[in-house]
Amino acid sequence: MPLQATVRAVAGSMPRARKAVLSMTPAAVSRIKEMSKPEALLRVGVKKKGCSGLSYTIDQVSAKQRFDEEVVQDGASILIDSKALLSILGSEMDYVEDKLSAQFVFYNPNVKEACGCGQSFMI
Repeated sequence: MPLQATVRAVAGSMPRARKAVLSMTPAAVSRIKEMSKPEALLRVGVKKKGCSGLSYTIDQVSAKQRFDEEVVQDGASILIDSKALLSILGSEMDYVEDKLSAQFVFYNPNVKEACGCGQSFMI
């Protein structure tokens, strides 16, 4: 005999909106849209590199991996590597152009220490 289950709403509680793993500034959204191709997706990850320990990576991949998190904002879509989720959680991604460089910049509230050049960080 199958068991039955019912669902009841709890009085006074509202469903919570799920916080995005990563938010993007309008400049980042615009640049991601420019870089996006139908056959290639952008994937943000973290790898052990640099004097502080971790460094961000952005790669083009052909398909979403099994546990990747997809972030969609204002028509721009980006994948987050499952191994990097805890390192990136709550971060803001920006795209900055100046006289010497054009690059994505991550504002991460979880960073405890960063190297002088800004390329690596520690959580």
